[in-house]
Amino acid sequence: MEPTQSSQTHESSVEPSDESAPSPLSRRGFLRTAGVVGLTGVAAGLAACQNATNPQWSFGPAASMGAPAAAASAAPSIAPSVAPSAAASPAASAAASASLPPNLPAGWTAHDVAARAVVRRYVGNLAPALKTVYGDTVFNQMVKILGAADNYPELTKKPAFAQVPNLFVTDLTTPLKPTTDPDGSVHFEMTVDDFDWQIDEMKAPVKATGYNRQWPGPTLRVKEGDKVRAVFTNNRQETTGVHFHGVDFDNFFMDGVPFVTQVPIAPGEKFSYEFTASRPGSLMYHSHHNATDQVGRGQLGAFIVEPKNPTADEKAVNGVDYTWISNDSLGGFTINGHGFPATVPVLAALGQTVRIRFMNEGTMPHPWHSHGYGMKVIARDGFNLPQPYLCDTLTVNPGERYDVTIKAERLGIWAFHCHILPHVEGTDGMFGMVNTMIVVPKPEHITAILKLLTA
Repeated sequence: MEPTQSSQTHESSVEPSDESAPSPLSRRGFLRTAGVVGLTGVAAGLAACQNATNPQWSFGPAASMGAPAAAASAAPSIAPSVAPSAAASPAASAAASASLPPNLPAGWTAHDVAARAVVRRYVGNLAPALKTVYGDTVFNQMVKILGAADNYPELTKKPAFAQVPNLFVTDLTTPLKPTTDPDGSVHFEMTVDDFDWQIDEMKAPVKATGYNRQWPGPTLRVKEGDKVRAVFTNNRQETTGVHFHGVDFDNFFMDGVPFVTQVPIAPGEKFSYEFTASRPGSLMYHSHHNATDQVGRGQLGAFIVEPKNPTADEKAVNGVDYTWISNDSLGGFTINGHGFPATVPVLAALGQTVRIRFMNEGTMPHPWHSHGYGMKVIARDGFNLPQPYLCDTLTVNPGERYDVTIKAERLGIWAFHCHILPHVEGTDGMFGMVNTMIVVPKPEHITAILKLLTA
């Protein structure tokens, strides 16, 4: 997820104005109806807005498609090494066609079944809520697209992005809060660890390395002018160092480059990085030692310095503030340590302006393309642009950061992905660097969804 609610968003902005009859999707109404753990009750919690006494989901008469074959619900192979242009042999195609579920639309192949299965995993049991959020006409079309008359297993499962640890959830529910030292320094305690990490819920864990046993590491937020003290304890069996990327250091020995500005941090040792956050913006922290391996396997995170005097574009943000860190080594092509369908959507209510902080910690450029919306580019590498500009595809090179805002003016679920196609889609459907922006009618829809996602 990863996003945090913008400081410009106040709790009152997502409450209905009529307190005498609170909506079940308001904070007060939601807490009355959502006695659930995880996402298993998302349909009931959101459908209560429509019919509190009968929050059931019905598609009407079932289509004559029969039970879906195993191929429809099994985990598709989404290895990024499979090029989307790779053609199956005639014999393989014939074998795949023979195993397809009956009564599929004319011309469908195994690719279509696998591609739909990935999207079904992404939506999961959020699907029933779409009727309440978007109304009957839109909902019925989505039912058709997903083939929901199959009553496929994913309808009762959490979305893929809610089945794995995610930066969105950890930053939202358990943010890393600093302490204040006697000298006024903002003090963060961090560890450098080896751990197992799941790219998505269907894949075996990979051997990752990162900060505080998560990938990306926790987002560190400070204010412009803060004195920062970040202490890293090396729990790995390998030396390391930490570089705060984009910080203007007064003391170059804090720059975090082993054998240039410091002796590397040995296993079991600590190192304290101390500096003043003199420049606001979207910055990063990562290893600068054996970095191809260490950063490639997860030693990276976002370092956000909030400005003393925000610009008009920054003040306009009244929705989600979403951190979007790309990598392209361990686990293939990832956003915040996960590949589609385990990528957390950008959530916005109609009329809100959201902020996305793109950060490239990988080895390749990635052109991010937003469907349905233009992006207003307001900052590059932490520097506010004197002349912001609009685009719908923005290339972020390794080491770069771009800040964009998007005003949510049209409802829907909009694809949002890298436009180097082998990074996003193969013979088994979408994978890797794919996400969506989901625009819902009211802020209270987002409040309810976030409550359920973080329960």
